[in-house]
Amino acid sequence: MPQRTSVRPPRGRPRSFDEEAAVECAMNAFWSRGYHGTALPDLLRATKLSRGSLYAAFGGKRALFLRALDRYMAERQARMDVELDPRGAPVAGLRAWLAGNAERASGADGRRGCLVVATAMELAAHDAQIQRRISGYFKTMEAKLADALSRAQAAGELADGVDPATAARLLVSVAAGQRVIGKTVPDRATTQAPVDALFDQFTK
Repeated sequence: MPQRTSVRPPRGRPRSFDEEAAVECAMNAFWSRGYHGTALPDLLRATKLSRGSLYAAFGGKRALFLRALDRYMAERQARMDVELDPRGAPVAGLRAWLAGNAERASGADGRRGCLVVATAMELAAHDAQIQRRISGYFKTMEAKLADALSRAQAAGELADGVDPATAARLLVSVAAGQRVIGKTVPDRATTQAPVDALFDQFTK
């Protein structure tokens, strides 16, 4: 007599939505309103999910916010890698990154601001997990800039006495400041001129 085999039915219903697309929609909601300004109904409208589906997939508002913040930071770091492509001239790459940041701090993008900078001001002082994420993000930015500046130094393009690590830290601070200023004065000339003047001090 043939042995019976039992087939276990699949547990739960398969998800009928694109999880990464939902994270992106949530990211845009948090980016526009901030963490505390984004209520659960806002997230349900943005993601087009039911409350049960959202909680089943992400565990709640905070967990979804962390996913959205991670996505935002990963996208910005990937773009930075393109702008600072080590196959190109380092000074040209640095100027491309500075120009891109000035552009993003201008106009409608400038008024929207930066999710990382906004989160740092809203949450980092009271939330150790978020503080570590944002600190790591800025340290990664510094490392990428320091690498480009070191390559510029090796090519003889940095001014005498410029330390790549210190210059990288200063550029990150200026870039973050641009995003704050861009919230209220989102004019391209206003955001571009100071970084051009600063960077001219670093290069020959």
